[in-house]
Amino acid sequence: MPGYKRWYDHDPLLMEVVNLLKNYQTELKKQAEVFLAKIEEKVSKDAMQRFYEMVKPENGTRWYDKDPVISMTVELLRVVPPDVQRQCAEHFINALKNMGIDYQSPNISAENAADGVFEKGAEENSSLNSSSDNNSNSDTSKESV
Repeated sequence: MPGYKRWYDHDPLLMEVVNLLKNYQTELKKQAEVFLAKIEEKVSKDAMQRFYEMVKPENGTRWYDKDPVISMTVELLRVVPPDVQRQCAEHFINALKNMGIDYQSPNISAENAADGVFEKGAEENSSLNSSSDNNSNSDTSKESV
């Protein structure tokens, strides 16, 4: 059994994006709102709020507890399946580039990023999800999450 300390340590790309969310909270807040809206389409705003109320600490001492959008984003990233975590991580990195922030992920090659691997990856992930019951919205998984 691996000795991971944090829930995101198992995936270098996910670890990178959690750190990006920490360091670029203002810049990535809009992308976090898009992510939350996509999750809300799948489960419901009420279910998201109930989940967040259960996991939200009373003291709020973690770096992401200061902003409810970032906090809910991190908490939801923690519980979604690994393939969704990875797809979201790629979209957060792509969002920085689209904002003109000169950032190169050590976990994604520059040529893959330039060739639109994010959209390709989203299509691959949607095909993985086609076996699930939530197959009706497979086109929405191609959008920024």
